[in-house]
Amino acid sequence: MNDVLRALHGLERDGRSGVLRVGDVGAFEVAEGAIVHAESRYTAGRWAEPIALFDAACFLLGADGGPRFTEGPVSRGAARPVTAATLACELRRRRALLDAEWPSADVDAAPVVPVRRVRRQRVFLTGLQAEILLNADGRHTPAELARDLGRTVFGCLLSVRGLAAASLVRAVRPDAPATRDTARDVPSGVVIDGGPPREGWAPADHQLLERLRAALVEL
Repeated sequence: MNDVLRALHGLERDGRSGVLRVGDVGAFEVAEGAIVHAESRYTAGRWAEPIALFDAACFLLGADGGPRFTEGPVSRGAARPVTAATLACELRRRRALLDAEWPSADVDAAPVVPVRRVRRQRVFLTGLQAEILLNADGRHTPAELARDLGRTVFGCLLSVRGLAAASLVRAVRPDAPATRDTARDVPSGVVIDGGPPREGWAPADHQLLERLRAALVEL
């Protein structure tokens, strides 16, 4: 158990209220021991929805900075309060999903750029993966793409890992130029997944996907 989770468990046990700051990454708001808000500089704004609370909490639980608690009243807001144990379970679940998609975290925090060379003949994309391919420019990380696209960070991380598994994106090293690869091997077909969208994802924009298809053919 890391220091942040240990602090949250202690606040829950004692029924305390206040703000638990985690380095310069963000903070939890706790009301009578229950976690009612979480905000992080890696996520877009201060959200009250449970999915967004988990989105910010996962960054906070993985941060290096030590937790600092300030006692005081907080607003319960609109979110359903969650416990420290629930956050820990959600973090483990998300890590398992990410590792099942692609077992390397090298694309999680680095800017990503599309790759032209594809090992598979046929690639199935979700609507979010198509949006990421259109917007990945080698300068924006998955979290920054999530902010710009109005999506959850976890949704973008999961999509980027799937794209990495399909050899469609790669991480840009700090000392490498943010240019698209110039290899001439192109996929024989790009297919958009017609199944229902995953939780928190909007349905595919078919006009956007047609533009993506045309752009890939031109590569």
